[in-house]
Amino acid sequence: MDLRTFDNADDLAVALVAFVAEGIAERIETLGAAAIALSGGRTPTRFFRALSAYDLDWERVTVTLVDERWVPETSERSNAALLRANLMQGRAAAARFVPLYADAPTPEEGMAAVDLAIAELPMPFAAVVLGMGDDGHTASFFPGGDRLADCLDPEGTDVVLPIRAPAAGEPRVTFTLPQILASDRIALHIEGAVKRAVLDAAMAEGDIEEMPIRGVLWSATPPTVFWCP
Repeated sequence: MDLRTFDNADDLAVALVAFVAEGIAERIETLGAAAIALSGGRTPTRFFRALSAYDLDWERVTVTLVDERWVPETSERSNAALLRANLMQGRAAAARFVPLYADAPTPEEGMAAVDLAIAELPMPFAAVVLGMGDDGHTASFFPGGDRLADCLDPEGTDVVLPIRAPAAGEPRVTFTLPQILASDRIALHIEGAVKRAVLDAAMAEGDIEEMPIRGVLWSATPPTVFWCP
């Protein structure tokens, strides 16, 4: 595991932007287009704003989410709304955004529309940026999730799956582990002493379903970890 430590969140954001932007530029140079998948939450907003100002050929970039709560963008819980407000601005406004939510009562009823939207993504991803919860979840791979085993199945063929878990709040939709691990670049963005302790615990021997981040950390393509106190 490549652990990169920074003095503060601003320095981390600058380095993470460079990491993601290099992956985008490499994919555009080779294939003419690039897709990235980003995570929601409070931690990445500084990174989003820095990335939005970066000089890239944004018209060739498609942005989506690693996972999403099954809520419309009018909800304060919407990761799509967070990305639109903080990333899809400035230079990055020229990029295309593909949400993981469709106008349907449940993820299962909306999956056909989601599948159709993501089918146009230039896969695999040029870069994926993951977060991590205090319980060791990443994406929507929550301990106790009703479809956690399917999401973590290294041989699974599903691209996205709905999942429900006690700690997840709303039902969610998430890209599966094989899709994440196929990415050109994988970053894990964490901040603070608590998250560092969770990372250390996840690196120790244990059940992957108890701390699903282990599915990424222990893989043949482990992430580059970006951490600051």
